[in-house]
Amino acid sequence: MMKKIFQEFKQFAMRGNVVDMAVGVIIGGAFGKIVSSVVADLIMPPIGWLIGGMNFSDLKLTLKDAVVKDGVETVPAVTLNYGNFIQVTLDFLIIALAVFLLVKGVNALNRRKKETAKTPPAPPADIQLLTEIRDLLKKQAE
Repeated sequence: MMKKIFQEFKQFAMRGNVVDMAVGVIIGGAFGKIVSSVVADLIMPPIGWLIGGMNFSDLKLTLKDAVVKDGVETVPAVTLNYGNFIQVTLDFLIIALAVFLLVKGVNALNRRKKETAKTPPAPPADIQLLTEIRDLLKKQAE
């Protein structure tokens, strides 16, 4: 029983689509980290500098202040971190654009493949001539 389940799982896991999907997920995760770094470290600092030297990750709206007793924060502040939200939204938009462009490119390649597969190449001139002679001979025999 256990051996049969293991064999079925092995067959499932070794299918091309599953392996391709796993590679895609791993590369996508790494790509997401790269995009997050680009946004946080390269795009947002100049934007923050242009609008007054602010750090977007520090932008927040405090709903309730922290409770401090004897110099120690006992209850943390309740905040809406909208700066972080802006940063993550920009991450998402860049990743979505990259995926859109990738899918668009793959679709264009698939369209070209289908178009070339539908129209077979014309036979060489000598084959065309032989086909015409064959057709003429068929007509004469009838």
